[in-house]
Amino acid sequence: MIDPELKYCPACRDEYRADIDRCGVCGRELVTGHEMAALATSGNTRRASRKGALTDDDEVVVIQKASLADIRVLQELLEAERIGTKVTGDDQSCGKGCCPSTFYLQVRREDAEDAAATLANEFRRATALDGHSHQIDGVFNADAGQATCPACGFTFQTFTNTCPDCGLCFG
Repeated sequence: MIDPELKYCPACRDEYRADIDRCGVCGRELVTGHEMAALATSGNTRRASRKGALTDDDEVVVIQKASLADIRVLQELLEAERIGTKVTGDDQSCGKGCCPSTFYLQVRREDAEDAAATLANEFRRATALDGHSHQIDGVFNADAGQATCPACGFTFQTFTNTCPDCGLCFG
C-alpha cells in the first residue's frame, strides 16, 4: 500500500519520510506517495494491456544472448511483466540446454522497448550500478602514487600492481 504522506524511490521502491529527497540505496530522487501511486497505476495498466504469451504469428526480435541458465532468469522476469518470451538456440543446440551453445531470448517486437527497460532496471538493481560512478580513469600509472581500479572503483597505493579489493592485475 502506498502512503500519500511518504516518499518513494521510483527505481528500488524503498519508502522514506516526507522530508527526505534522495534514495539511500540507489541515490535517485524520491517521488511523493501520490506520484508513486500514479506510476504504479500506469505500470499496471501497461502490464495488463500486453498480450502475454507469444503466438506463431507474432513478429519477434532477439533482446538477449546468453547461457540457458541466464536466459531462464531473464525469461521469468519478463513473463512477470506479461511480456511474452521465446528461447531459441543456435544451430548447434539440441534445445534442451545440455549442449554447449548460445541461446537467444526473443520477445514480441512491440514489447521490445519495455523488455529492454525491464532488463536494464534489473541489471542496475542487481549490480548496484545506479550509484556507481562510470567516470573512472582506467590508465594505471605506477608513478602516480595512487590509482583507481577501473573494474571496482577502489582507490589504492601504486606500490602494488594488483587491486587489493577485486584482484585485477595491472601488469
